[in-house]
Amino acid sequence: MTRELTFAIEAYDRHMPFYMGTAKPLPGIDLKVLDVGMVPPGRDGGNRHARMLRGHEFDIAEVSFSSYVIAKSKGAPFTATPVFPRRLFSQLHMFVNTSAGIREPGDLAGKRVAIRTPQVTISTLAKGDLKSEYGVRAEDVVWVVQNDEVIDIPAPPGVTIERMPPGRRGEEMLLAGEVDAFIDPRPSETIMSGAGGRVKYLFDDPQAEALRYFKKRGCYPLMHVMAIKNDVAAEFPGLMRQLIDVWDAAKETMREIRVDFAWGLSPFEGRTYQNDLANFGADPYPSGLAINRDNLEWFMDYHVDQLLIPKRLPVEDLFHPSVLDT
Repeated sequence: MTRELTFAIEAYDRHMPFYMGTAKPLPGIDLKVLDVGMVPPGRDGGNRHARMLRGHEFDIAEVSFSSYVIAKSKGAPFTATPVFPRRLFSQLHMFVNTSAGIREPGDLAGKRVAIRTPQVTISTLAKGDLKSEYGVRAEDVVWVVQNDEVIDIPAPPGVTIERMPPGRRGEEMLLAGEVDAFIDPRPSETIMSGAGGRVKYLFDDPQAEALRYFKKRGCYPLMHVMAIKNDVAAEFPGLMRQLIDVWDAAKETMREIRVDFAWGLSPFEGRTYQNDLANFGADPYPSGLAINRDNLEWFMDYHVDQLLIPKRLPVEDLFHPSVLDT
């Protein structure tokens, strides 16, 4: 007799074994794999973070790390396992209007910067990186916000936040020159290609800057975490460790498939992947608490500094007791 658990994830390459039905099985559990995206939505809809953290809709779900931390600080009935399905470098997600006179991060002071929300994890990372790496404080910038927060939080004192006009998007406002810069987790091809000279990356060579950051910080910064309802964790006390094993096995399957240079749509995909292995090592997506602790610690400091949470949570409070030794 097996118990069905809903499992809401994004359609990344490392999740393909789950969608294909080839992932390592969980004893006593039948995972109902749901393709729930954010923007754009997946096969089973969008708005995954809110549907889990506000609506408690899924048994297990990939969620925004920042929203999860805020939810936990408010006593939300979730725990997590140290699987981090999505990671990003902030340096690859900061764009400026070429007419705004922004040549380096310090030039953002006094400028209008569009973001989805302050709580979106790439926003939290970018604000923290701008302050710690480049000396630009959140108080120095006017933040123009597109969406409602997943978890309600008060506006931080001393930080200027404006709401976009209804129906407008940050990308549109950047192209129109109504904001000077734009930070987004999923920039469009129009933005990344420069929009005919109207837009450029904040950094002249964002990949080189991200690699410098990686060598200094020693991690590819985590964005999402795998959250589990407390009642499900209580019913299946071994589930959290099993999810690590199953997720790592799926990741290994995709690593083996990537040996084929024709695996992806890009003709140079295989060569790019080999270069990335040389720069970032065999596993830029490590699971487990010990290897991710430093990333978790300084990211928690970012949350406190930005007043997303009132006080620092011990890293151990974010995860189920059964995985604290991983």
